[in-house]
Amino acid sequence: MTAQARSAVLTNYLVVARHLRLNANTLLAEAGLSPAILSDPNHRIPASAGINLLEKSALLSGCETFGLRMAELRHISDFGEVSLLLSHQNNLRDALQVIVQYRHLINDSLAIFIEETGNTVIIREELVTEMATNNRQSIELAIAVMHRFCAALLGAHWHPINVCFTHEAPADLSVHRRIFGCKVEFGCEFNGIVCPAANLDTANPLANAAMARHARRYMDSLLGKNNRSLALDVRKSIYLLLPMGRATIEQIAQSQGVNVRTLQRRLGEDGASFSDLINSVRRDLAIRYLENPGYSLGRITDMLGYSMPSSFTRWFISQFGMPPAAWRSEHNIVPRKDS
Repeated sequence: MTAQARSAVLTNYLVVARHLRLNANTLLAEAGLSPAILSDPNHRIPASAGINLLEKSALLSGCETFGLRMAELRHISDFGEVSLLLSHQNNLRDALQVIVQYRHLINDSLAIFIEETGNTVIIREELVTEMATNNRQSIELAIAVMHRFCAALLGAHWHPINVCFTHEAPADLSVHRRIFGCKVEFGCEFNGIVCPAANLDTANPLANAAMARHARRYMDSLLGKNNRSLALDVRKSIYLLLPMGRATIEQIAQSQGVNVRTLQRRLGEDGASFSDLINSVRRDLAIRYLENPGYSLGRITDMLGYSMPSSFTRWFISQFGMPPAAWRSEHNIVPRKDS
């Protein structure tokens, strides 16, 4: 099943595109999207088309912060039906679990993992489609939307420590600083937000248990109608857990709420296998990491789950027909001296 996203995001796209003097209707048409879908904000569009639209628009406009500018226009209500449930949660921790549980109703390509270590929490996010594609603008949009949601729920109690991106920094960081209001780091090993664990348990003054129960019953009825792809769900989990060294079949099965044998059987019914999926994700991430001149080959080796650079090199040659250093040279990517 093709990963899809809600068309509501295109309303924000039109505002930014026209402000930057782009021919939005032409770009939508080239992406295979009709402006007519804007009349139904619940309409679903192919996630890959939306991702490519943002990248092309950023390139044509020369605006490296296209996705961030879209995020400034987003509100909790833009989560669609899920916003009915989000607004009435007891705290941010409960609200984040709602987003994780019902993320398929927001965007099929969205992958979220909440990692809590001591007094710190990392909200990791990825956008995963069937085919690897440059998604810098969409990732920045997703992270900024999450940041705005947390700020809207907690107000002055929201105090993120830093925001992390795997891609390189833009020439101008002023928009990033304005939107996030905290330290922003690039060339990191994950995309996400780091915040104090205490933020997650700050009470939501608008919490309403009765309204939350009604909204959850409605959401569950919609979730049952969503034709989800297990292979895509597993692929998203691998994207999140592989750089953490936790993308074992046991961990992935646990993330899907099944045992290993059930996961293997259900993947087989979909014509997929765990080994093929993890190899596919590893290929995507290998290229993403190699394209970043801030990543050394040693660091990439670790992030892809290999204990030795020689093992990574042998695997890379088997997949791409050349060593990773040669691939970088062929694509004119020169690693930074400090990497």
